[in-house]
Amino acid sequence: MKNSSETLTFTLPLGSTAHAIAKQFWRQQSDAQKAKQVYLNTLAVYAVNFYLNCMGIKTNWEASYSSNSIRQILADVADLEIPHLGLLECRPLLPKMQVINIPPEAWSDRIGYVLVQLDESLQMATLLGFSETTGAGELGVEQLRSLEDLLAHLTAKTSQSKIYIPTQEPGNEPKSKIHLSQWLQNIFEIGWQSIETILGSEQQNLAFSLRSNFSIKRAKLMDLGLQLGNRSLALLVAITPETEEKVGILVQLHPMEGETYLPPNLKLSMLSESGEIMQEVESRSVDNYIQLKRFRGLPGE
Repeated sequence: MKNSSETLTFTLPLGSTAHAIAKQFWRQQSDAQKAKQVYLNTLAVYAVNFYLNCMGIKTNWEASYSSNSIRQILADVADLEIPHLGLLECRPLLPKMQVINIPPEAWSDRIGYVLVQLDESLQMATLLGFSETTGAGELGVEQLRSLEDLLAHLTAKTSQSKIYIPTQEPGNEPKSKIHLSQWLQNIFEIGWQSIETILGSEQQNLAFSLRSNFSIKRAKLMDLGLQLGNRSLALLVAITPETEEKVGILVQLHPMEGETYLPPNLKLSMLSESGEIMQEVESRSVDNYIQLKRFRGLPGE
C-alpha cells in the first residue's frame, strides 16, 4: 500500500489465481476483442475484491454480473457486489491512460467506481482511487478520491442500509386497516389504484406474471422521501377468492416506471397483530421486484 499527501493507493501482484480466473472467462468468448475486454475486466474486479477482503469488507463476486458469462457477452461488465450495499464498478486502466470511458450499462445502479491501473505485463495492479459518480460517461484519474474515502463511503452506506417500509405516511396516526374483502365488491381505499396507473402499461406486464389467476390487483405508491434518495416504490396486492371464507393473497414490491431494479436491503414483511414477523423478504441490487409467499386470509383478519 502506498500513501502520499494527496491519495492512498493499493498495489498487489496478479498471480496465477488471478489469471486462472480471467482465462476461465476469456475462454468462453468467441470474439477476440470481447475476450480481451473480459480478461482485463476480470483482473480489475479480482484486484478490488482482494483489497476489500483485506480490509474486512465482505463481497459476493459470484452474484455479480462480471462473473456471469451471458452478461459478459451482452455487456461490458466489471462490477463487484457488496452484500446489502450494491454494485461497485471496477474499471481497468491500461498504462499511460488518464481517462477511461464508462459503458452506459454502468452509468446507474452503482454505489461507486474504482479505477485499477494494470501494468504492461498484467502482473501488477494498483487501485488508484474511487468516485461516487461518473460524469458524461467518462472518469479521469484526476477526479478520483482516495481509497480511504472509499472505505468511509462504504461504511456510511452500511449505516444507511437498513430501511423500514411503513404502511402509511410517517406520523402518530393509528395504522389504517385495508379491507380486502371489500375489494371483491370493487370498493377500494384511497391511494389504491390500478397497476397500469401506478407502473405504466409496459412494467405492469411483469407484475404478478407468475400469478395471472389473481382476479383483483391494485397498487399503491410508497414515497419514502430521503430514506430512498427521493425514489418511490410501488406496493402491489392481488387477491382471489378460493372458498366462501378464504381469500388468496399475494404481495409484491416494485420499482417505479423508469427504474429497472429495487434498491438493495429493502425489507417486505408480514406481521401478526402482536408484531411478530410471519414472513420477510429482503431485496438485492439485482432484483426487479420482491414478493412474499402466497398466503390466505379470512374476512376480518
